[in-house]
Amino acid sequence: MLISDVSVVITSPGRNFVTLKITTSDGVVGLGDATVNGREIAVASYLTDHVAPLLIGREAHTIEDTWQYLYRGAYWRRGPITMAAIAAVDMALWDIKAKVAGLPLYQLLGGASRTGALAYGHASGSDIPALFDSIRNHLELGYQAIRIQTGVPGLGQVYGVASDQKPGARYDYEPAKRNVVDGRPLPVEEAWDTRAYLRHVPTVFEAVRNEFGPELPLLHDGHHRMTPIQAAKLGKSLEPYDLFWLEDCTPGEDQAALRLVRQHTTTPIAIGEVFNSVHDYQTLITERLIDYVRSAVTHTGGVTGMKKLLDFAAIYGIKSGMHGPTDISPVGMAAALHIDLAIHNFGIQEYMQHSAETLDVFRTSYTFTNGLLHPGENPGLGVDLDEEMAAKFEYTPAYLPVNRLRDGTVHDW
Repeated sequence: MLISDVSVVITSPGRNFVTLKITTSDGVVGLGDATVNGREIAVASYLTDHVAPLLIGREAHTIEDTWQYLYRGAYWRRGPITMAAIAAVDMALWDIKAKVAGLPLYQLLGGASRTGALAYGHASGSDIPALFDSIRNHLELGYQAIRIQTGVPGLGQVYGVASDQKPGARYDYEPAKRNVVDGRPLPVEEAWDTRAYLRHVPTVFEAVRNEFGPELPLLHDGHHRMTPIQAAKLGKSLEPYDLFWLEDCTPGEDQAALRLVRQHTTTPIAIGEVFNSVHDYQTLITERLIDYVRSAVTHTGGVTGMKKLLDFAAIYGIKSGMHGPTDISPVGMAAALHIDLAIHNFGIQEYMQHSAETLDVFRTSYTFTNGLLHPGENPGLGVDLDEEMAAKFEYTPAYLPVNRLRDGTVHDW
């Protein structure tokens, strides 16, 4: 069964998505997510100009060989654009293979290891009362684990914190802003103060535990904004509040920095959403410096790449915590859920619910019930793309914010 057509669909139902569509000589269609937030056109060009011509006429069922062909054949390896492009091809080919087999993808990965994947949602607020409202809203939606983020006194808008919602309004958080200055799309610049943040966060978790009790799993994302010793200090100060994890406490590309954090705190550590290959984790995994792998299927070489990474992590007792905000399309989310259901070392799945417009473009079979996600029983990934609907939502550039310290220095985030 040969690949006969490869196309790229860019759509923006509230936010930008890049989808790869592969069609076989037998008319079977597979979909893959290639969205790289704020760099969508770059990966779309990589696919259209450099990858699609290589796929025509290839055997659709040779997934591992195609993965290696695209990874090794280009000479330039890794990086978010390359690995997202490979991920999209890989997802689409697994989608095709499972459809031909007449089975949901997780059955081809070894079958179900659990009844569903525990999901966590994003609760946030400008202050503690607003945060409490958001937590209650998430509990009403059925979440059994919740990420906690708040504004920091003395600062304005903070990345990771939604604007306060009117009563009854849908809770949405979209960090990529469509900010136009003098006719040009530019990132929003936000002020940041790490010392103020370090003073504030423990008081937030104390308040949340006092209000919601000791049983609710709580998570927190540091968004890479601490030095290693600051991260160690925060991890230690949060120990009394029994976090499920502290995420991205320091920039992850310096893997050795996590040694210092690990020496000073027993708070579980999660990292890796900006990583894109198993090689980015080698020190972190072999030295057991983290507890959860945060990569996305979309940015880490697809189902094949994530399986290689998670099988490696499993040897060292490290679990999955795959990236899953709304910059992962429903196609990428579905791929993650099939892996979640099948692997032994599953930890938790990030889950922000997509907008109604997004779900009009991407028709999904996955479900969220009593805090658990399930990919569904439809053959393949279980996602269909409505291209006519997709064409109604034109791409518009959007960028994540830039953080600056009080002296104007651009800061890690």
